[in-house]
Order: sequence, then structure tokens, then C-alpha cells
Amino acid sequence: MPSSRYTLIDVPYPAQKLVHVYPDPDELGRVYRADLPICAAPDAFCAALAALEPAAAPVWAERTARMHDSYLAWSTPPKTGPGDVRMGPIMEWIEANTAPDAIFTNGAGNYATWVHRYHRFRQFNTQAAPTSGSMGYGLPAAVAAKKLFPEREVICFAGDGCFMMHGQEFITAVRYGLPLITVLVNNGIYGTIRMHQERDYPGRVSGTDLVNPDFVAFAEAYGGHGELVARTEDFGPAFERARASGKPAIIEVRLDPEAITPARTLSQIRSGT
Repeated sequence: MPSSRYTLIDVPYPAQKLVHVYPDPDELGRVYRADLPICAAPDAFCAALAALEPAAAPVWAERTARMHDSYLAWSTPPKTGPGDVRMGPIMEWIEANTAPDAIFTNGAGNYATWVHRYHRFRQFNTQAAPTSGSMGYGLPAAVAAKKLFPEREVICFAGDGCFMMHGQEFITAVRYGLPLITVLVNNGIYGTIRMHQERDYPGRVSGTDLVNPDFVAFAEAYGGHGELVARTEDFGPAFERARASGKPAIIEVRLDPEAITPARTLSQIRSGT
């Protein structure tokens, strides 16, 4: 996946200059012929690199600054969107009100774009996520993370379809007294699959509409804390109440299905605009 099916870097000789850092010497040179192969663990390599002082200002310093500014602009959430709940301001609130060592978990779905694009991970070991689109991963991962690191806040992002794959694991968090918080983005559809259907087969959607339970009642029935967010401004107070409860919590965020991606609505995808 990082190579986009081997399309980003030519095999075996990349068009770019390649420095390949990997802890297994048998992997170096196996697929790619690197200009500089380095047998080292990534954390040790980065620590050594950080300790180096450049002899002079690097020629790429100005370009690096421009690229960093571009990244900051790209990873700043939009403030507008369809419906009464806008995920952009919600992500801004999360960024401003969570510690750098908070652990985020997620499964697979378009909802995860909000975390991957707009949460700026600042520390090692602060995300647990699937490699190849495994739905339902986020909640069990959050249970494990909170058990391993009880002193750190653990926030699970899940879509409604994703959550229902392994939602019963919420009882595991209740059983072991693990006060994780699940931000459940509920748009009433299998969002990613629906997006592909609307794009490739407009007017021929199939099997992507969902009928969901009352997720607040679900949380409370399991012995946890439940919140419903139907307006953007409700999110912050709901999150704080979930924190204060000391229980595993579900915050259901009712998102308009039109808000299928940060950049395009479902209608735009359907019409090809």
C-alpha cells in the first residue's frame, strides 16, 4: 500500500535517489536497489539523524519550509460542510483538547479520513489502525490500548457500519473498567462502498443503506456512558461529559451522508463534479 502497488518507485532501480532504512539486512536490496541501504531500526536511525548538525544551510531548506506550509494548509480542517454537524470544527476541538500522547484507534472507512488528514500525530505509539481496510478494528484496538496504557487517553474513531462489526467488544471495556471514548460517526451508510457505487455506477446503489440501533441506549445498556451530537457545537460538552463519567463512552455524531469526504459531497461524486 505505501508504494501504491509499486507505482511510486520503480523496481528494481528507482528513478529517485533512494535511501532505504530497514532493520533486516535480507530485505535491503531484495526489491529495490537503493543508492544508500542502511541496516538500522527506524527509531535508532532517526535519533542518530537528529543528533547531526549540518555543515551549512542545506540547499533544500527553503523548499522544505514551503512544503511544511503546504502540509499545514492541507491538514487544517474545513469549517463548512453539509448538514448540522461539521467534522472540521470537531477535529479542531479534538486537536486543541487532547494530549500529545493520546492514542487514536480506527477501523476502515471514509470517516477515518478525518483522523488521518486532520489529526497531527506528534509522538510515537499514538495510533492503532488496520493495514488493509479491516472494518471493525478500532474498538478492539482501543480496548487493548487502554488496558496497556491506562494512564493515557484512548479515543476510538468508528463509522456506524465499522462499529457494528465488533461493537460487542464495548462490553469488554465495561467489564475491565477501561474508560475509552468512541467517537462514532453515524451517516447511515457504508460510506466508502457507497462512494464507489455513486462514482462508478450512478443510480445503481446496492446494499449500502444501514438501519442502526440507538447508540446512546446501546452504550447505556452495556453499562457505559452515551452521548448524541446532532449539532457541531454539542460535541465539546459531550466529550467532556464522557471524560468525566469515568466509564467507557460512545459519542454518536450524526453526520449528513452528503459529507462523504472533506473535499466533495456525495452529490458531487454522483454527478462527477
